[in-house]
Amino acid sequence: MANEEKLVEYLKWTTAELHRAQQRLRDLEAAGHEPVAVVAMSCRLPGGTRTPEDLWELVTAGRDAVTDFPGDRAWDVPEDPPYAELGGFLPDAAGFDAGFFDISPTEAVATEPLQRLMLQLAWETVERGRIAPHTLRSTLTGIYVGATGHDYATRLDSAPDELLPYLGGGTSGSLVSGRIAYALGLEGPAITVDTACSSSLVAIHLACQALRRGECSLALAGGGTVMSTPHTFHAFAHQKSLAADGRCKPFAAAADGMGLAEGAGLILLERLSDARANGHPVLAVIRGSALNQDGAAYSLAAPNGPSQQHVIKAALADAQLAPDEIDAVEAHGTGTPIGDAIEAQALIATYGAHRTEEQQPLWLGSVKSNTGHTQGAAGTAALIKMVKALEHGTLPRTLHVDRPTPLAMWKKGAVRLLTDPVDWPRQDRPRRAGISAFATSGTNAHLIIEEAPAPDGTAAGEPAPAGRPVAWPLSARTPEALRAQAQALVDHLGAADPAPAPAEVGHSLATTRTPFEHRAVIVGTDHAQLLAAATALATGDEHPELALSVPDGAPKKVAWRFAAEAPASAGADLQAHIPAFAAALDEVRALLGTHLTAGHPGHAQLSLFASQTALARLLLDAGARPHTLIGDGAGHIAAAYAAGVLTLDDACRLAAAHAEATADPTRPPGPKAYRPALEQITCRPPTLTLTTTAPADADVTTPAYWHHHLGSPSPTAPPGPGTHTLLHLGPSPADAPTAHALLDGGPSATGALLTALAALHTTGTTVDWAPVLRYAPEPRTVDLPTYPFRTTRYWLHDHTTV
Repeated sequence: MANEEKLVEYLKWTTAELHRAQQRLRDLEAAGHEPVAVVAMSCRLPGGTRTPEDLWELVTAGRDAVTDFPGDRAWDVPEDPPYAELGGFLPDAAGFDAGFFDISPTEAVATEPLQRLMLQLAWETVERGRIAPHTLRSTLTGIYVGATGHDYATRLDSAPDELLPYLGGGTSGSLVSGRIAYALGLEGPAITVDTACSSSLVAIHLACQALRRGECSLALAGGGTVMSTPHTFHAFAHQKSLAADGRCKPFAAAADGMGLAEGAGLILLERLSDARANGHPVLAVIRGSALNQDGAAYSLAAPNGPSQQHVIKAALADAQLAPDEIDAVEAHGTGTPIGDAIEAQALIATYGAHRTEEQQPLWLGSVKSNTGHTQGAAGTAALIKMVKALEHGTLPRTLHVDRPTPLAMWKKGAVRLLTDPVDWPRQDRPRRAGISAFATSGTNAHLIIEEAPAPDGTAAGEPAPAGRPVAWPLSARTPEALRAQAQALVDHLGAADPAPAPAEVGHSLATTRTPFEHRAVIVGTDHAQLLAAATALATGDEHPELALSVPDGAPKKVAWRFAAEAPASAGADLQAHIPAFAAALDEVRALLGTHLTAGHPGHAQLSLFASQTALARLLLDAGARPHTLIGDGAGHIAAAYAAGVLTLDDACRLAAAHAEATADPTRPPGPKAYRPALEQITCRPPTLTLTTTAPADADVTTPAYWHHHLGSPSPTAPPGPGTHTLLHLGPSPADAPTAHALLDGGPSATGALLTALAALHTTGTTVDWAPVLRYAPEPRTVDLPTYPFRTTRYWLHDHTTV
């Protein structure tokens, strides 16, 4: 019988283990197919396209960005073979804010434009994801970049001596990703790939795989090309692959070759579950992707139709989707007659042939008709376009199509060119699009994106009530950039409809931007007042709600003074508006217990003590660490707690004993009144300077010290020489009229606290505004202008001098 019982128990254990193993397998399989969220996007593309919004305006307006060759790059264009000197170019390819990244002018001029451009885009992309870039330091954030066209140093016949230490790294493809990781302190994988025109989509695929495998927690992915010479035009002209008018005509009968262009783009990616948990934006999701190779095609650079079909099928399998669940494809579509025909035929075979007459056709387009072929940026530009198409519910038309190319068998499947814009409304299933990138290297990539799922209802953030005092902290590396930052904010809020609430703006400035040395803080309550102060900052004018820093060395000295008395309402306004203060206040009151009940002797004194200790904790959490702490009478107990002499429990015990002794006329203050409490507490040496009027040899850890401060009235200690800012944790003191009174019992205590912190923040103390501005309900983070880089031209010439 015992053996049978053991067997039953063993079978139960085995069954449970099998269930657990099956669940682990299901979890692993699900993780391998988890959608990857597109959190943010940034780009620089031809035609002055500086943002994804600019790109959307370009494609929906039906414009292309083809121009003459740039006149500021000293290009020497060969006469043979002849070709149109037209293409898509970045108007400020040489511009770079070297000082922002602590790069010297010499190193900047020796660093290729793509490296410099990608540095700025990386910072911008993180900010567009509503993440403060400095918070990613030492995290497993990866960087995957497709980079092509490293021809910058080929401009030189010989290199000046001063550039030699920098040219190697400055023109290295590996450092396109490595320099970003170094500048932002990222510790995830940093990988640069070059598969020619499919590079950026390959980089995005690799980033998605790394995220699903747990190799990184966030990933920046994308790619780019900047043409420092006309060599690429010359090479393709020899192959007779360039369009006569410099324009791509994707899948058109009139297609006569591609129009070359340049550009760059980055996407911030995160596992969907993590993006939701972290409260990050989700613009769309990547459901699946795949890579393959043309192999031994009929020539080295020729596209391979069967390989293209295979990579599309592999991406569908990775996404666990059927072909008829895809609405559109943003094609490679360069405008080469044979290449486009092969691509169209692959799409017809994989997507078009599986659709019935009742179904919508697969809509086909290419952003290259607008931008030209941006080479290393092509896949990223295509993805950005389709994410914006999902957002706006429209598939833009493809330009320069007279009629579909007769080289493809369009009747074999339901694939239609986007010769006109097409509405893309929400339907009973998520909208999806495929994105293709092929290359002369033979490496093919296909990716499938899907509209973002509806929020699950657990995301934090609600509309913030109006009328509360808020702070808008702004900062920059230079005074000029700070003014530009203010102007960008004014313009952004003026154009927003509806405009975000002031508390949302303040919360977002505090939590999604990195603080720099040149600072300004605007404190106010209503939108117009705050905007007026921001406008004054932008124009270099003064405003009563504006505090402005002048960096001049070490932080100014700060003292806190804890009052002995305050109105009964002290702390009420802070409790109503700032959850961190309210939570700390509840904790102190719980420890004080019955000593804080209304009508009990010493209620007012203990109420002030509770507010002072709660405020001290809030200030310390905000990084407003003082140089000196001063306590008036009973306020010395709260000061000792803030200085680390007393634990909160011991401070509450001593405060309660003091309140009871001073409120009971039958127990006058004296050593005996405090002895029981002093015997139960442990005093430690202070971690902050605690200024006292006790004798010089008095030890804060001894009863004699506390008898001096609590047993009889003692004079107030001075704040000490060199004190610049005095925070008074009580009402405005008569002997220090310029002090910031933080517990005066009035309805404007929150505004007074913000004004005091603004004074600290602009005189060298780096305030962490998050706990102070995290009102109840917690404000939402909102989109804000990205950092206004102040660029200088850096361009390498034969006669370069620095």
